[in-house]
Amino acid sequence: MIRISTAQLWVHDQDEALAFYTEKLGFEVRSDVTIAELGDFRWLTVAPPGQDGVAIVLMAIPGPPVMDADTREQVEALMARGFAGTVFLETEDCRASYEELRSRGVEFSEEPEERPYGIDSGFRDPSGNSFRLTQVQLPASV
Repeated sequence: MIRISTAQLWVHDQDEALAFYTEKLGFEVRSDVTIAELGDFRWLTVAPPGQDGVAIVLMAIPGPPVMDADTREQVEALMARGFAGTVFLETEDCRASYEELRSRGVEFSEEPEERPYGIDSGFRDPSGNSFRLTQVQLPASV
């Protein structure tokens, strides 16, 4: 069987990202390894507590020879506009989670709002990555 183990987000600063994900979102560190043989490459992953088997890689944007300067600039531009990808977080109570995260310093771009699929809100991490915080409430089937 094929399973998702990790998903990657580009980040401008891994230490800043680590603080945001652990201190503000309440995630835990799954791995933080620096590999000297690969030019001090840092493999940094985080995930929500209790959700084993999946993690988010907080990946620094590489320079040459991995990524040329033009590509790096394009990635940074997409991140700044919130279009480098979206992480969807599910919660049992969107409004309560929204208030809890706001009290930790998360700045939301969208307050919780009723949608056809439930209650939904949005925020970005310090690198501009987009997040949706959703309380799924699908209609009963007929």
